[in-house]
Amino acid sequence: MAVTTQTPAGPDMPEILKKAALAAVVTFLLACTIVGIETVSSTGQLVFVTRYSEVFIAVLGVFFGSIAISLMRAGHPVPALIGSGIVTAVLVGALLLEESSSLAHMLLPFQSVTVDWGAAIVPAVICIRAAQLALQARNRRRGVAERASVGQQIGVAVRRFLPILAIILIAFAIILPWLPMGASKRKVIDIGTLVLTYIMLGWGLNIVVGLAGLLDLGYVAFYAVGAYSYAMFAVDFGWSFWLCLPIAGMLSASFGLLLGFPVLRLRGDYLAIVTLGFGEMIRIILINWWWVTGGPNGINKVARPSFFGFSFERTAPDGGMTIYDLFSKIFGTEFSYNPYWRIVFLYYLILACALVTNFFTLRIRKLPLGRAWEALREDEIACRALGINPTNTKLTAFACGAMFAGFAGSFFAARQGFVSPESFVFIESAVILAIVVLGGLGSQVGIVLAAGVLIGLPELFRELKDYRMLAFGIGMVLIMIWRPGGLLAHRDPTIRLNPRNAGGGGKP
Repeated sequence: MAVTTQTPAGPDMPEILKKAALAAVVTFLLACTIVGIETVSSTGQLVFVTRYSEVFIAVLGVFFGSIAISLMRAGHPVPALIGSGIVTAVLVGALLLEESSSLAHMLLPFQSVTVDWGAAIVPAVICIRAAQLALQARNRRRGVAERASVGQQIGVAVRRFLPILAIILIAFAIILPWLPMGASKRKVIDIGTLVLTYIMLGWGLNIVVGLAGLLDLGYVAFYAVGAYSYAMFAVDFGWSFWLCLPIAGMLSASFGLLLGFPVLRLRGDYLAIVTLGFGEMIRIILINWWWVTGGPNGINKVARPSFFGFSFERTAPDGGMTIYDLFSKIFGTEFSYNPYWRIVFLYYLILACALVTNFFTLRIRKLPLGRAWEALREDEIACRALGINPTNTKLTAFACGAMFAGFAGSFFAARQGFVSPESFVFIESAVILAIVVLGGLGSQVGIVLAAGVLIGLPELFRELKDYRMLAFGIGMVLIMIWRPGGLLAHRDPTIRLNPRNAGGGGKP
């Protein structure tokens, strides 16, 4: 019997052009005020500067990009491949020849070279996707078995070498302060400290969302409790960081239990709404309870952590020895004050806290409690049938996740030396949840990569100015299109009842 292959019908060009025109109009309306008009401070006054040429370029890019995407969805990727390939080649060639050719400089759409490189990435991504679709169409016409996508192949390879990747990341984090980075060394360490803080927060929230399957939108509340606990005990009672650290964790865990009790019967969107309200309640309490928390002014002059009682400041606050005095006494040489060593100490401190969080999570996943979390995530009714107590399981998940948020909050207060309610708004919870989802629910290494993408890259690319968050949004959309389950999307259970049949090919 002959095998017939269906060829895709011709594209509905009027409908495609209609969609592209609508997208271009929306882009024009949004970009007119956001990109087209810029306020510049000149001679003490704000002056409006128009940038409508860049708006026109953005509108053209959206129009032709929408046509290319519509053609790919209609099963005709070749025109999109040719068009996006030509645009990519022109932009990349102009960027490479910018300094030596005036014509190449005229072909660049924007004034900033960084923005031009970002603009070249978009047609390049469309070109790669169109080439992939064209190859798949050719294989279907020839009857060749379809292979796994590039993203799936990369995911399988990464999961195979996950332990090696984890060791490489840990080794890189340890040697980072000693790498030659020139004048930007302090900035890189500061960004690394910030990224590690969010990694620790992501690993803590991963217990609640990734392992137990409980959607928590108020996680920043526990972060705030830990920060204010350390700030109040350090300022009012003069307690040290190492004494306040476990207290902050216990208080945050207590608030986790306090949140867990009212939401035992809730799940899904209803649980998310209640946790969101809890986070806002904590922030409002911090603002209005001014005689305890300082209100909107916050708490200032929070003591920084010491190294076994030796301060990294120029002079010890209690008249004791600083770390520089200790080194001078041990080595017999004069050591001058250098604030860089305090930054390195804080970096290694949050690195140690993050590694402890990771070790705890990996170990508890193999215990009955961790397996109960995973079972609760998959099916709560089946958990009840198996004799697992969902009440205790949910409460322990909230308490453990909140405890690590309290640890991270106490470090945040110690690093900043100042806490205020403005640092614990809802957007912080959204960013932490985005790190967990983007990294892949239940994936520890995925959270590390996601924190680097969401926290590290925007800090490194601040020179994009107005286009920084636009590039950030484009990157998030592209990741969600090609990796909808996260960078390392896998949710393998800790234990299998039938390991031989785990891959689907073994005998029952």
